[in-house]
Amino acid sequence: MTSSQDACYISLLGLSEYFRTASPPDIKKCIQCLQALFTFKPPLKVEARTHLQLGQILMAYTKNTDLAKNHLEQAWILSENINNFDDVKFDTASLLAQLYQQQDQSSLAKPVLRKAIELSQHNVYWHCKLLFQLAQTHATDKEYALASELLAVGVESTDESNATYLKSLFLLSRAMIMMIERKTNDVLAILNQAGPIIDHSITNVHLKEYLKVFFYVLQVCHYLQLGQVKTVKTSLKQLQQSIQTIMAANWPADEQIFGQNSTEMFMWLPKEQLYVLVYLVTVSHSMMAGYMDKAQKYTEKALTQIEKLKSQENKPILAVFQIILLEHIIMCRLVMGNKSLAIKEIALAKDVCLSSSHKFLLKRHAPQLHCLLGLYAMSTSLFEHAEKQFYTCIQDTTERELKLFANLNLAIVYLRTKREQDLRNILEQIQQENSQCSNSQALMGSFYYVQGLNAFHKSSFHEAKRFLRETLKMANAEDLNRLTSCSLVLLSHVFLSIGNSRESMNMVTPAMQLASKIPDIHVQLWGSAILKDLHRMLKEPTQEVEAYNNHVNFSQNLIADQLKCTKFPEHTLISWFQGDPPLPMLSQELVQPVAAAVSNAPMASGSGVPSLVVTGQQQQQGTVQQVGGTYVRLPGALNQQVMFQ
Repeated sequence: MTSSQDACYISLLGLSEYFRTASPPDIKKCIQCLQALFTFKPPLKVEARTHLQLGQILMAYTKNTDLAKNHLEQAWILSENINNFDDVKFDTASLLAQLYQQQDQSSLAKPVLRKAIELSQHNVYWHCKLLFQLAQTHATDKEYALASELLAVGVESTDESNATYLKSLFLLSRAMIMMIERKTNDVLAILNQAGPIIDHSITNVHLKEYLKVFFYVLQVCHYLQLGQVKTVKTSLKQLQQSIQTIMAANWPADEQIFGQNSTEMFMWLPKEQLYVLVYLVTVSHSMMAGYMDKAQKYTEKALTQIEKLKSQENKPILAVFQIILLEHIIMCRLVMGNKSLAIKEIALAKDVCLSSSHKFLLKRHAPQLHCLLGLYAMSTSLFEHAEKQFYTCIQDTTERELKLFANLNLAIVYLRTKREQDLRNILEQIQQENSQCSNSQALMGSFYYVQGLNAFHKSSFHEAKRFLRETLKMANAEDLNRLTSCSLVLLSHVFLSIGNSRESMNMVTPAMQLASKIPDIHVQLWGSAILKDLHRMLKEPTQEVEAYNNHVNFSQNLIADQLKCTKFPEHTLISWFQGDPPLPMLSQELVQPVAAAVSNAPMASGSGVPSLVVTGQQQQQGTVQQVGGTYVRLPGALNQQVMFQ
């Protein structure tokens, strides 16, 4: 009888596999064969394994997630207390938790994973895999302290089993969580602990290179989070060298590198995704340094790479990278005076968020979308819409830097609309938030700039100079070129207002040089107006005419672009303040500007930190009209998405 049953099991399993691997596969018959096994009342282990197989097949080939969940729950109940059954028991726990997570039921996933972790202490591979998965689940729910504790347990476990590679992964993952929590000193301490282990204790050269990329990505993001554009250059160069090594033609496939033994079957990201990520942090650095052309080239190159990877396998993390890169390119467009492309790309970013599973990206990035729309509205002088968008962003986000960023721009809106009491209130609020935020050079410098701009509007020129000199000191220390150019042009305007033409010229000349290098059309517009007045004061008619013509050209380009973008259907997004945004509009038109702009720039190689731009117009002294606003680049979404694989 037993022999006959065994023959039936084997026959049904073989038949189910035949139907699964047929061309085309017949999944219905495959499932029927597996279900038929239950009619023979198989032993507990066979029954549990069959439920697992059914759950796997239903998840992989059908949309019947409820039935898949039912089979996996049965497999978990049956296998939980069976000894020497690790492959089925822990595979079931992991897959069931994954399914719960997909259905936004992380509260059900966590106890399953915790129980599995408790049962897997004798098995290094499964214990670590489940620790990573539970840490990811807590991180996704923004329970960062719990995620960090689990990763610390992983460090201890790998110490006991001498799994040095895994220990490095746990340390780096914990540093990433600390970075999200803005625990600057803890991040530095963990990176200082991990660095020597990677350099001296990892003997496999291929694994070492992957760890180095992970390490340098975190190090670069850490410096950028602090606004240390100059300090980060060495780490960024090392990161670019490492990724070029990994992407070389003679580098082995990931499957060869990570398939050697059970404690080395873990990676943070596959090399093709690491390649995109290195582009991304390079873009963050370029934007903060104020090199818009470079940031734009690498953004477009990375977006092309993402489309290539999507055509092979559309992993959710690719949409995360796409959103971050779109944030960057939108900022580039606004800086360079191309609002018409910016609004189309905001609409594209919105569509990417809407298309994600369970609108996951929309939940994470809605505040950033509102902030981008606020910046766009501010650049088109629609201050009422800008105010509402910034206010919505502030209400929707829990990120302190993003709130500070939105408040800085809201202060500019109040300044531009002469709402003095609101401006005083928000500057006091910013003062408090700034003292609690990360010690970012860019954010601190931006705050001083806003105060300088406010003092200038009140004709408190001595106070304006004091604030702007602080901004320049911070900007020059870390090569924050856009912050420098904005401060110089405003200082030039201050000196012009008090009749000091020599100092005004000394400030506006380097401001214009930097602005043309960036290029920042708004600073150029402002600077050309100042130059026109200066040359008139100095009785230099030829130079005055040249400056006037430049000013007219910059102004006409901005006005023409503004008229163009307000006619687009995407422009109506500025009236979206709550709930889900409108459905995709003219999707072909949305994609086209990005695709058309893709360049073949060679590779040069988180979380980004803001830099500054001046935008807008308002009447002031003489014929100078451009006294603008300021905005700081959105913090990158690296701080919102943790990736364990």
